[in-house]
Amino acid sequence: MTSFTTPWRRATPLATALLLAACAGPALPPAQWWRLKAEAVPPVTAVAVAAAPSAAASPAVWQLVGGVSLPGHLERDGLFVPDATGALQPRGAARWAEPLRDAVPRLLRHDLARALGAPVWTAPLPPGVLPTRQLRVEMLAFDVAPGARGVTVQARYSLTGPGLVPRAGELAFSQRAEGSDTAALVQAHRDAIATLAQRLVTELR
Repeated sequence: MTSFTTPWRRATPLATALLLAACAGPALPPAQWWRLKAEAVPPVTAVAVAAAPSAAASPAVWQLVGGVSLPGHLERDGLFVPDATGALQPRGAARWAEPLRDAVPRLLRHDLARALGAPVWTAPLPPGVLPTRQLRVEMLAFDVAPGARGVTVQARYSLTGPGLVPRAGELAFSQRAEGSDTAALVQAHRDAIATLAQRLVTELR
């Protein structure tokens, strides 16, 4: 028996592929990965801090406790900016190479140490290290400002330690961006962390 294949059957795979391609729409642009560098502009400068009270007047030993908590919407890897209505929209293909939940505590610790002129420890502590200043920081806001003019920061902090009267407070400020392009906004995020470290040390000295 002779087998016959009709033309429409031969064309079916090609037609299906064309139909799927049409439904897929234009290809998405490749992701642009951005990271917050350790270097900060303006640079973090050392601030005089009162020593821990003790018989030998030994320097304070600082610990950043529990990392730094961030609002839930900053858990995503995209860079979001507010539109005219205040709704958050992704900034094109811009993505954070390192999640902010990891970058913010790492860099804040780095900048605090530079401002204090001494190490800032996190858990687990090395054997023999006993902190006399335990700092907790919660970021209530760390967002691109309307119009992409910079970054707004609101942070809650508390400080405890042996022989210290517990202290707590909030800091709020805006970090201006040098432009509205993505590179400028990324740098404004980095500068905001450096500014927060400087203000915390100044507040708690």
